[in-house]
Amino acid sequence: MTNDPRLSLRLHFDSGLTLGRGKADLLQGIDEEGSISAAGRRMKMSYRRAWSLVEEMNAHFDAPLVDSSRGGAKGGGAQLTERGRQVLADYRALEQLLRDQGAEQLARLRAGQRSVST
Repeated sequence: MTNDPRLSLRLHFDSGLTLGRGKADLLQGIDEEGSISAAGRRMKMSYRRAWSLVEEMNAHFDAPLVDSSRGGAKGGGAQLTERGRQVLADYRALEQLLRDQGAEQLARLRAGQRSVST
């Protein structure tokens, strides 16, 4: 186990929505899997929880992030909307910027740590 400091990004919107790695990973999973349930399973998350997070995100942006169709005999599915792809891309770009800009500071923090025995 490592005790190295790690950076994580969590955006807090005035609407009450928080957008962090988990929701971004869910959006990416939906984009890759074409399914809310498959994306949730991939994250070891119940369909109900995944659907609830999607509904929360859809309600807080000016346009839905995920478009879904009901399952059944013809099958269902989900896909990111253009707005959803943009939100995901912007979040990932901010994550990368944070990693790039914080690398030097993290290195100094790591160097100054006391050893932790496991």
